[in-house]
Amino acid sequence: MQPLEIKYESQIELANRLGKTFNMVKLYAINKLQPAIPVLYQIADILNVDVRGF
Repeated sequence: MQPLEIKYESQIELANRLGKTFNMVKLYAINKLQPAIPVLYQIADILNVDVRGF
């Protein structure tokens, strides 16, 4: 499972923690949009994964 392949509720929670919309996080999760580098680091920190895992 990839880090962003998470449950619907978790994507909403992640979006809230990032200050992004659910749709934005969904686009990240399905690889239709790449987050900016600072956002990538935020996601890695929230998911407790190494940014190199992305």
